[in-house]
Amino acid sequence: MLQSFVPVSPDSHFPLQNLPFGIFSTDSNPQPRVGVAIGDQILDLLVIAQAGLLDSHVSALTHPADVFGQSTLNAFMALGRPVWRATRTRLQTLLSNVSNELQGRPAAFLAKALVPQRTARMHLPARIGDYTDFYASREHATNVGIMFRGKDNALMPNWLHLPVGYHGRASSIVVSGTPLTRPNGQRAAATKGEPPVFGPSTRLDFELEMAFLVGTPNRLGQPVPIDQAEDHIFGVVLMNDWSARDIQSWEYVPLGPFLGKSFGTTISPWVVTLDALAPFRAPLPAQDEPRPLPYLRGTHDGNYDVQLNVSMKAADQADYHSICHSNLKYLYWSFAQQLAHHTVNGCNLNPGDLCGTGTISGPTEDSYGSLLELSWAGQKEVALGPDTKRKFIQDGDSVLMTGYCQADGYRVGFGDCEGTIKPALDLKL
Repeated sequence: MLQSFVPVSPDSHFPLQNLPFGIFSTDSNPQPRVGVAIGDQILDLLVIAQAGLLDSHVSALTHPADVFGQSTLNAFMALGRPVWRATRTRLQTLLSNVSNELQGRPAAFLAKALVPQRTARMHLPARIGDYTDFYASREHATNVGIMFRGKDNALMPNWLHLPVGYHGRASSIVVSGTPLTRPNGQRAAATKGEPPVFGPSTRLDFELEMAFLVGTPNRLGQPVPIDQAEDHIFGVVLMNDWSARDIQSWEYVPLGPFLGKSFGTTISPWVVTLDALAPFRAPLPAQDEPRPLPYLRGTHDGNYDVQLNVSMKAADQADYHSICHSNLKYLYWSFAQQLAHHTVNGCNLNPGDLCGTGTISGPTEDSYGSLLELSWAGQKEVALGPDTKRKFIQDGDSVLMTGYCQADGYRVGFGDCEGTIKPALDLKL
């Protein structure tokens, strides 16, 4: 098994087999730049590039210092999968315990090249121009449909034929650790026929999701065939699509989610490449009745076995309490199907575009990926330890999402996706 000269514990999310990309800065160097996570360290790719350790080994990466000195991954992502793959392979060589190219450098150089994660500030990994959120979990869509339409009409007629999605708000996507303010908005009155009321959301929720970042673009008018879709996907992050359920339920007919979603979406800072996830392929759920149209049927399509967990804690609690265990493999519509469908009408995607999966729920109650489902629309309480219960998120509550793939002796993980809810603004409207 490949091992790094940088110490990596067995339960670390960032072994040599992972090497996710992210954007970081430090107090000593406040300029955001590109790094990869290895154990509890960050390898500064700008330092590595300036030392000439990349130029002759990744031929298409002609100006690595320019690429890795930028404050987003967009320029690197636009170079395409062969460059991503060659760069990752080169970094694995440099960080391996059988190579002396990096570990043999003077201690002063290593101290500059390897930055402790605890001393770094993480930033959004990409300049996100557009954001699309899908609704790709059959279990989640079924649960929500049962709540609001009954078992006989749980899934809408189109759901098994295409990956349903909506265009979200890119400007309010934030990196893990960024607090968010409870949104104000309209919600339905308690008495039918009365005018709506305005004020802070009283049914604030999380949604356990993952999301992929587009790397190479497609031209306007040119669809991406499903068997080429993954070549356009740079990597994957965890995502919490915070949702104000009461605002959402009042506004979403007839055009869909709007203010109930656009106040904030949190993503994890490290982007895990599809090459790192490749050993953890999982088959798609059966798609036989009905069978998708040909453009949604790939010859090597699939999901990934990513174990997902959601924990919560109240403001007066020291520790998180696990409330959900799900898995990306439950997803009905794959990343490739989502991208192929997104572009089939000729829609052009650009480097840095973000596409979320929608809530990832599993077949059992403990795998439901939202409080809406865990509390069954507020009919039940969810325990956060012995003395604290929740139906929806209260002010001061924090939500922590984690995910990893488990192999024999190592994990390929995503780190944390965490956020805390601050009280709503007191709007006198």
